[in-house]
Amino acid sequence: MTPETLFAAIDATWPAAAKRAVGPWVLRHGAGGGKRVSAATAQALPQRADIAAAEAEMGQYGQDPLFMIRPEDAELDQMLAARGYHVLDPTNVYCTPVARLTDKPVPRVTAFCIWEPLAIMEEIWAQGGIGPERLAVMARAGAKTGILARWNEKPAGAAFASLHETICMVHAVEILPEQRRQGVAQWVMRAAAFWAQKHGATHIAVLCTQANTAANALYSSLGFEIVGQYHYRHKTAQGI
Repeated sequence: MTPETLFAAIDATWPAAAKRAVGPWVLRHGAGGGKRVSAATAQALPQRADIAAAEAEMGQYGQDPLFMIRPEDAELDQMLAARGYHVLDPTNVYCTPVARLTDKPVPRVTAFCIWEPLAIMEEIWAQGGIGPERLAVMARAGAKTGILARWNEKPAGAAFASLHETICMVHAVEILPEQRRQGVAQWVMRAAAFWAQKHGATHIAVLCTQANTAANALYSSLGFEIVGQYHYRHKTAQGI
């Protein structure tokens, strides 16, 4: 599984409200849906004038200048640093074969694959800062499901999964604070894997900021491997 394939799956399963190619860029209109759907990415090494043009275009969207920096974007990273951009959210891209997470059945009444989301799922996501704009991102995705977790006979967490070709990307994993450190997230990921397997996926992937030590430890313990990394370069202008 190549990084390029994974980044294509990220784009497809968490889609921007609009995107278009302009010069060396893919520019995204996030409509308030967060950094991933608002960041510009480079298709070729830009010049200074290209950066200024991208900044102006993002300003028209009412977005701060924001660029996603992947491993191949080292020169762009230096150019943006020189322009006063700071690093934001270094992130690991994890992937593993679906079969690695379907070796154990999910216990009964522990995790349910549901779409459209139930009100309780929206409430759980809202507690983690995942509001209507990000729900709109989910609605734009193609083949998808929500996952509702229960533990101790109570709602415990929610997540979103979507397919791109043979990859299932899991996004918006949110476990309620009182239900954490009890293995709930493991069952969420396993439920996503069984759903993915049923729909023909061979691999399952998830994103995790490097600062989230608990989640990184979880994904490593489940057999996920880091297959890519990225961070953002951001400069405050108008408020994203």
